[in-house]
Amino acid sequence: MALTPSNMLPLGTKAPNFNLIDTVTNNLVSLEDIAGEKGTVVMFICNHCPFVIHVNDEIVRVANDYRVPGFGFVAISSNDVEKYPQDGPKQMWDNARENHYSFPYLYDETQEVAKAYDAACTPDFYVFDGELKLVYRGQLDNSRPGNGIPVNGRDLREALDNILNNNPQRKDQKPSMGCGIKWR
Repeated sequence: MALTPSNMLPLGTKAPNFNLIDTVTNNLVSLEDIAGEKGTVVMFICNHCPFVIHVNDEIVRVANDYRVPGFGFVAISSNDVEKYPQDGPKQMWDNARENHYSFPYLYDETQEVAKAYDAACTPDFYVFDGELKLVYRGQLDNSRPGNGIPVNGRDLREALDNILNNNPQRKDQKPSMGCGIKWR
């Protein structure tokens, strides 16, 4: 497992649109469908990455905590399922149900959405404001498998709180670290 940092898409970037199949409902879901009034969180994850498995519970907690105040959440898996069949749509459905995902879990079969977001690793987090402009990209928090730091979602929660409280975002945003996206 190679440790890969996220690319730091320029702040202010408009959220790239998408129209992907939700593996739970089998419906097409677009950015417009999931966009929240206050903001939108786009997460690139997958089923098998130990870094994602490590933070799964906190991802669900953050989504549940911030959905009511007006944030939309979506998870996208862009991995090559030919080489990594454990990340296929059926397994995504199983994973979403097992982990109680309260957000759509979309399959990016062509990998075009990951490329549009310049996603590099799983997990990779993007926070867009109410106008769908990027205000935060990077890590959930400082916890990694085996480093002994508790998972608390501090960095992502701070970015969401800053939007809610009309506070400026931190300039020193740290990239996420995880498994590289499995490109074709």
